[in-house]
Amino acid sequence: MNYLQNINSPDDLKELSIDQLETVCSELREFIIEQLSNNPGHFGSSLGTVELTVALHYLYNTPYDRLVWDVGHQAYSHKILTGRRDRFSTNRKLGGLSGFTNPNESNYDTFVAGHASTSISAALGMAVAANLRGETDRHIVAIIGDGSMTGGLAYEGINNACSQPNNLLIILNDNDMSIDNNVGGMQDYLVKLTTSAKYNRVRNNLYQGFKKRNLISESGKNLVLRFNNSVKSLITKEQNLFEGFNIRYFGPVDGHDLPGLIRILRNIKDMEGPRLLHIKTVKGKGFKPAEKSATIWHSPGLFNKETGERIVNESANQTQLYQDIFGYTLLEMGEENENIVGVTPAMPTGCSMYIMAEKYPNRVFDVGIAEAHAVTFSAGMAKEGLIPFCNIYSSFMQRAYDQVIHDVALQKLKVIFCLDRAGLVGPDGPTHHGVFDLAYLRPIPNLVISSPYNEHELRNLMHTAVYGNDGPFVIRYPRGHGEITEWQNEPSILPIGKGRKLRKGKDIALLSIGVIGNNAAKAIDKAEEAGISVAHYDMVFLKPIDEALLHKVAKKFKYIITVEDGVMKGGLGSAVLEFLAENDYTDIHLLRIGIPDEFVTHGSVSELQKITGIDEKGILEYIESMYNEIRGSTHSHLLTPHNRITPVIPIHNR
Repeated sequence: MNYLQNINSPDDLKELSIDQLETVCSELREFIIEQLSNNPGHFGSSLGTVELTVALHYLYNTPYDRLVWDVGHQAYSHKILTGRRDRFSTNRKLGGLSGFTNPNESNYDTFVAGHASTSISAALGMAVAANLRGETDRHIVAIIGDGSMTGGLAYEGINNACSQPNNLLIILNDNDMSIDNNVGGMQDYLVKLTTSAKYNRVRNNLYQGFKKRNLISESGKNLVLRFNNSVKSLITKEQNLFEGFNIRYFGPVDGHDLPGLIRILRNIKDMEGPRLLHIKTVKGKGFKPAEKSATIWHSPGLFNKETGERIVNESANQTQLYQDIFGYTLLEMGEENENIVGVTPAMPTGCSMYIMAEKYPNRVFDVGIAEAHAVTFSAGMAKEGLIPFCNIYSSFMQRAYDQVIHDVALQKLKVIFCLDRAGLVGPDGPTHHGVFDLAYLRPIPNLVISSPYNEHELRNLMHTAVYGNDGPFVIRYPRGHGEITEWQNEPSILPIGKGRKLRKGKDIALLSIGVIGNNAAKAIDKAEEAGISVAHYDMVFLKPIDEALLHKVAKKFKYIITVEDGVMKGGLGSAVLEFLAENDYTDIHLLRIGIPDEFVTHGSVSELQKITGIDEKGILEYIESMYNEIRGSTHSHLLTPHNRITPVIPIHNR
């Protein structure tokens, strides 16, 4: 590397010529490819924004000027250029850099960006704040990908931008969908004209002159802008949505033409009012395999940078991914029942709904990054007698909470919510951990909430949701591989709200829900070796909870442990506490094990389970501690929740 190794902040970029900056772009690509071939991350998006990132940091006075990235997938070059190059090998690792932008990591990161479509609203807030404070020299830029433009929040921000005094610049990084695909001589000429400083100076002087003579008002300005946009549309034979919002639109322009980007950004940088620059980029630019297969190379895992071959480490007895169990079972059920349909917000590959889509493309719907729409769309189909499986990652379901309540549960519609990536998800960290679902869904009437212990139970629950229940049904399951190799059982319909005893015991009762129960089972095996007898119950359903089972447990055991891979506040442990209190079981010692009241950092799933105390070793230690209390050898107050919270590593070590 001739230049990149000496760039420790954006100030170093400003000392370079345009030719040297183009070399920096090449070196950035080489660096990202080298790093991600050995340490997996989000690959294609960051390769597509190299020139844009260099141009922005070259022209703008960051971090005083605010760059607001929409989802950190785009921002690897940004991290490398802002003093984190030498730590980039720690990206997404425990104690290392976050895979997304986060202000706790660097003051160049202006906003947490783990979920899509937030940049315009956040940047608009910053732009209005700058305006109110008289910071006329502060520039605010939102960088949003075309995928994020499928989210309604983006349009809410755009709609508000035209009604608030601000100088927000929105950059639309278009690497897939065609919003404005017209190119040619007149288009190129118009882009150069409308972004030129001379043109805009004359344009502004005319407006100010009309305003002084009371020939135009502020409201009349919008009419003129509409007329201007209409003339432009007539000349170029094209229209676009953004000008309908009275936001000045420029583009589309080549997002990989660094000199052209710098020229255009310089010309529109100090314009007044909201404006949008539309750039066209190629996802995976500079790495041919990624350019050809954008979906696969979004986050490809390990790969050979020379050949482009992806490296998949699979053992002979490797179990299936839970997402694939869902996908194959959905296809199997769809073959038997034509009313079954699938809905996913932009994750047909991630949730394996593509398996059904390949055979029944007209019965699987990818609605884009639009979780709220996915839920209400599913509700509409359910109202007409279809049976939608709406598969949304657990953390993304948070974005559709009102729709679950108002559009599904209130009407008791038969929508089956499959929450993939439940529990701790690993390297994606706190923005993606699916740890809140049990707690935020439990208060909603009419919902059945369940979580399978293994692959067989996942298939059983999917069949139960269709054939054993008439209302909304939630099934949550984790990312990663399952527990058993022979997963193709003959599915059965389970009794709603009934748990099951997995193991007899006499000293302690342990109640678990979901796949985390397998960690508990291993811990119980170890406890048995130490002479501790623990009964194990798989609750299966959080709502309705099995009260008959809880009565039996409470009458037989004075020492009870609950284990879950969700937050303790509001989850299984809270439900059991409420049951015990409501039924006057006042002499029970209850220990809750789960995710503490902290945002858990990023790292591998095993590392994070260890930190939060829900791994096999952590659960065993809690069992031993409770048993010691039974034997009278310790006097710890196990019922006090804060006494059992394992300290969580801060989100970022600075």
